[in-house]
Amino acid sequence: MSTSELRRLRNYIDGEFRDAADGRTTEVVNPATGEAYALAPLSGQADVDAAMKAAADAFPAWRDLVPGERQKYLLKIADAFEERAEELIAAEVENTGKPTGLTRSEEIPPMVDQIRFFAGAARMLEGRAAGEYMEGLTSIIRREPIGVCAQVAPWNYPMMMATWKFAPALAAGNTVVLKPSDTTPASTVLMAEIIGSIVPKGVFNVVTGDRDTGRLMVEHKTPAMASITGSVRAGMQVAESAAKDLKRVHLELGGKAPVVVFEDTDIAKAVEDISVAGFFNAGQDCTAATRVLVHESIHDDFVTALAKAAADTKTGQPDDEDVLYGPLNNANQLKQVSGFIDRLPAHAKVEAGGHRVGEQGYFYAPTVVSGLKQDDEIIQNEVFGPVITVQSFADEATAIEYANGVEYALASSVWTKDHARAMRLSKALDFGCVWINTHIPLVAEMPHGGFKKSGYGKDLSAYGFDDYTRIKHVMTSIEG
Repeated sequence: MSTSELRRLRNYIDGEFRDAADGRTTEVVNPATGEAYALAPLSGQADVDAAMKAAADAFPAWRDLVPGERQKYLLKIADAFEERAEELIAAEVENTGKPTGLTRSEEIPPMVDQIRFFAGAARMLEGRAAGEYMEGLTSIIRREPIGVCAQVAPWNYPMMMATWKFAPALAAGNTVVLKPSDTTPASTVLMAEIIGSIVPKGVFNVVTGDRDTGRLMVEHKTPAMASITGSVRAGMQVAESAAKDLKRVHLELGGKAPVVVFEDTDIAKAVEDISVAGFFNAGQDCTAATRVLVHESIHDDFVTALAKAAADTKTGQPDDEDVLYGPLNNANQLKQVSGFIDRLPAHAKVEAGGHRVGEQGYFYAPTVVSGLKQDDEIIQNEVFGPVITVQSFADEATAIEYANGVEYALASSVWTKDHARAMRLSKALDFGCVWINTHIPLVAEMPHGGFKKSGYGKDLSAYGFDDYTRIKHVMTSIEG
């Protein structure tokens, strides 16, 4: 397809769609085919300036709406997402190559639910009761919106991660400038069309572009907060840039989730759940069940069962109803995942997969690797692909040591029938989430976020809502 035939995406700024001010574009590739299907603006300083000005101009009126009015807007957005679900699904599938059926069942319902949750949270601003802590003076706590929020979303769940960002921000009374990944802008641009038809102009803005565009947003003087979901490297760069003018920073970064399986576990049930949690979305999930630690007494049986589960797992085109996952997102990601396997040490053993699937698109086979040591590269670093590693441990203390012995600290799970052991592990594991006898379910009411190099700040829940607010103390004299 020639460049002139590609669909043109546009920025959404101050209530209207616009090309980049200097006309620059970048090609957007469908990872299921490896072929370009659209051109998106490669936004520069003028575009970021315009979006920030629009958001800043819209902020006072949006901030001053009573929460019930903002709630109505969010509920309308949720309804509109449901009504236009098939359009959103089509855009997301073209973005990512994900299976159409799973995108319909696993992404649209939670997105809509999360928007409705934050619509409710808008009316539940938490604060301490007013009181007199000094004679003759009453203290009051106000919880207020922060201001303009610069938000950068990733390519693994473009629609859902955009929702995790804009919904709490708008609910709390902030205005938004959101940048999708340069490889997956299509669904976010459609979301802008939908949201823009509901909220006042300038409240929600979208600029597309590359990492330089994101840097311009974070370094801009207007935003009071920068929020990013992405790599550790990107998070560090955002934190460094934001420090120059003391912006608030919200970071949801990488993960290397340990899955600790004890000897009393039902192997068949655990393997079934863990394989899905490891391979879903091609393993491109910060919480994916990628790093399995198995008690030595069941290690061999577990590896055999997991390798079979991998062999039975299918990847393929979006319209194939039998596939669990689609392609890796882009050519660089395929190279990265392949590189981890190519560089495996001699003591490692590929039990299943370990290779690209087909020549068209960026598909990679479900892969299981055993025989690994704690300091191996593939144990310490995030692969972000359909690769599950397996290690053996002899006792509970070693399992905890191995589980915590990485720089990431986002999610983890424990598999055992021993309740006391599960409680000990949930305390000892240094991760923002600990699942017990399950892995990867999320609900809008509970927080999602990590420690260490997995970042800081929470998505979802009232805690995530609070992250988009600031606290003000008001003290008034009650004498005379």
